[in-house]
Amino acid sequence: MKTALIALTIAFAAFGAHAQATTAVKEAGKATAETTKQGVENAKAATSDQPAKTVHKVKAKVHKAKAKKAADASKAAAKEAVK
Repeated sequence: MKTALIALTIAFAAFGAHAQATTAVKEAGKATAETTKQGVENAKAATSDQPAKTVHKVKAKVHKAKAKKAADASKAAAKEAVK
């Protein structure tokens, strides 16, 4: 009975760590995707005329903010997984 309880406790701990690690990986992927989108918008801004350039620069700033938010979430999830 005691060994079953210990095994159950270990299983729950592993499940919790797996969930946190999954969140960290997912958020890191979001950060990478947003950073890539930011680079695309910056490239479009560099090659477009003035009215479109402004739009692309704004979109790039939005992607940068989303990437920062996702990176922060990823770091927080990674810290929680290690606890």
